[in-house]
Amino acid sequence: MDMRFGRKHLRLLAPVLLALLFAGCATTQVSGPASTPQDRAAFAQAAELARAQAGLSGQAKAENIKQIERLLASVDDATLSRESAKLPAGDPLYAFAGKALLNRGLPLPRPFDSAARWNFDNRPPAEGDGYRPPVKLAVLLPLSGNLATAAAPVRDGLLAGYFGESRRRPQIDFYDTAGTAAGAVDAYGRAVAAGADFVIGPLGRDEVSAVFARGELQVPVLALNRGNAAPPPGNAGFSLAPEDDGLIAAEYLLGHERKAALVIGGSDDNGMRASRAFREQFQSRGGKVVDTLSVTDAPGDLSAKLSAAAAAGADSVFLAVKGGTARLLAPQLALAGFGGKSRVGTSQLASGTGKVEQDSALDGIVFPTDVWTSRGVSGLPAAANTDLPSARGPAARLFAFGYDAWRLTAYLERLIERPNTELDGATGTLKLDGFGNVLRKPAWSTFNGGRATPIRGGG
Repeated sequence: MDMRFGRKHLRLLAPVLLALLFAGCATTQVSGPASTPQDRAAFAQAAELARAQAGLSGQAKAENIKQIERLLASVDDATLSRESAKLPAGDPLYAFAGKALLNRGLPLPRPFDSAARWNFDNRPPAEGDGYRPPVKLAVLLPLSGNLATAAAPVRDGLLAGYFGESRRRPQIDFYDTAGTAAGAVDAYGRAVAAGADFVIGPLGRDEVSAVFARGELQVPVLALNRGNAAPPPGNAGFSLAPEDDGLIAAEYLLGHERKAALVIGGSDDNGMRASRAFREQFQSRGGKVVDTLSVTDAPGDLSAKLSAAAAAGADSVFLAVKGGTARLLAPQLALAGFGGKSRVGTSQLASGTGKVEQDSALDGIVFPTDVWTSRGVSGLPAAANTDLPSARGPAARLFAFGYDAWRLTAYLERLIERPNTELDGATGTLKLDGFGNVLRKPAWSTFNGGRATPIRGGG
């Protein structure tokens, strides 16, 4: 079924959506310590592997990527910055090195070589702030099927950004993917045939993988999830995947000089994926994972294992569990000596919370959150003041995600062509790496007196 929305439908939807939403409310010069022979050797080995990447495929290619990332992770900041700046244009290592720099919050020496893959000539000239949206935008979402519930807040967040913009806006059409790989491929083909010059979506992991499997895409895509491979050149991917929370938490602890972590992850898919990503990132950057515990929603008595981890020198805890599970774990962690140590959760920590008396057990645990729900963003009302159902409660995060998808589409050229440019979004501060992946720096919050409280300075 074709679920395209015409302009007449959008004009009717705009005032309803907005009324509900607003109810109640260059070249870098690098200096630093001299590189060690070990760091230079690791960087050189990574360069050799990157040059061999083009001749690999399948599992061999995936393992080669992991080894490149491990080698670069072992290199200190000064060496990574200095040696990256020396790489010539077109060097295959630069995309990997640049991604490592961005993950550490370090500046790029120059734009990524992938910038040449993008073409914005069909768009009218950019505004002074870089605003340059497409001419005809297609949005691929599962408007029916099992993923329709998740798609609704994404759609409404996107439209809130779209209708909130007073400058030129593209024609916009929505296509139903029905939540299937075949549906996504069909929807993409119909969008291209209808003359779209940019596509947002699809949303499901299998959908994204199916569209990316087409190889070189006729019309560029901003996918809304991770596929089983990186976006094809000239395309981009944006996600709120559990892996992102694991990577973010690892960098948080490393940035606070924590070197030995205890990992406690839920036995569900989100918990396992976040825990795995944390372990890989933390260990590749020189950290040590003392132990990894997989727990159910009712974890039981873990006192012996927690005490053993503390005795082994764990200086921090990563909690990839929901709030209710964390409330049961917190007293055990305190008794084992972790009460005063760094404890970092994922965005799941806020799930199942809201009762101050119970949530006081979570006091001191830090977790990533969206900028909009924690401290607000310009252009949107306070999250607590909206009457739009798809922007409240657990759906608020997906609403912010959809809002950011629109902003990325409109400011994509600026992110691609200007190194070290960031976009302030509702889910966090956004950047683009050399592989087309949107990197997100979230806001940080902690529980204080049983209430989630933003951390001053962002964490």
